[in-house]
Amino acid sequence: MPSLFASYLRVYEPLAAFDRDRQSYWRRYVSEGRAIAPVEGPGRQRTAVIEALGAGWTRLPDLPEEAYVLETDDSLLVCPWNLRIRVAEAALSARDGVPSVLADAFVPPVLAGQARAVVDDWRSGARVLEHGVPRVHEQIATWGVPLRWFVLFEPAERDLVTQPGRRALRYRTEISKARRRSSRALSVLRKSVGDAPITEAVEEAARWLEEFHPRSVVELDYGGLVDLLSDETLEADDSPELVAGGLAGLSRGEADEASAAYDKLVARWRAVQLLERCN
Repeated sequence: MPSLFASYLRVYEPLAAFDRDRQSYWRRYVSEGRAIAPVEGPGRQRTAVIEALGAGWTRLPDLPEEAYVLETDDSLLVCPWNLRIRVAEAALSARDGVPSVLADAFVPPVLAGQARAVVDDWRSGARVLEHGVPRVHEQIATWGVPLRWFVLFEPAERDLVTQPGRRALRYRTEISKARRRSSRALSVLRKSVGDAPITEAVEEAARWLEEFHPRSVVELDYGGLVDLLSDETLEADDSPELVAGGLAGLSRGEADEASAAYDKLVARWRAVQLLERCN
């Protein structure tokens, strides 16, 4: 499971994106006050997955449906956790790089086969789409924020809280805006750098967004990373601006400007990544 020093990219979908049974479930879920705040969610997810993996190892467990919720004046939006997929991924990860004898003892082949089927179904869209949940609604990155995520947001969409006990930095935007921004970025990157890793990464993010309802909301949450950064650093953070500036430079053919913005951004987040190695 990922460290709590992680960032999160989430999609909140309106109830219309789900089938009738799930719509009823999510309405009850919210009315009963069961929705979990993003600040508490990562720890709860981590605990649920660890407990599920320790429960006998004879089958992939069914876990209760949990979600983050956004309530606006005229709509209710839901970001389901999809913990069954998280458990399946954790089971397969536990076998990586481990001798087969130990891997089979820790994650039996039967369980591994079930986990592989769940992950493959999710990645191909099979069965999942039939039940009204297009994709995993939350992506997780440890010890940093993937640069491609910043493409989706503008500085004005930032929400920063630096009060003691409830520090947070989030960006939120309509999915239609995020799609347009990723499309423009992809066009610039294809023309300027071709099939480079950054182009492929932005294309992957764009494809992911296409799976969701057109009235969805996209959120970038710095999550536990805020505990690694001072208030001053959070207030001065201009990562989306640097990405936009770099893309603008590429579109004008000003390679030096684009390179300067990219180098500054990479150096900033590399410093955060290096904290993982601190004792």
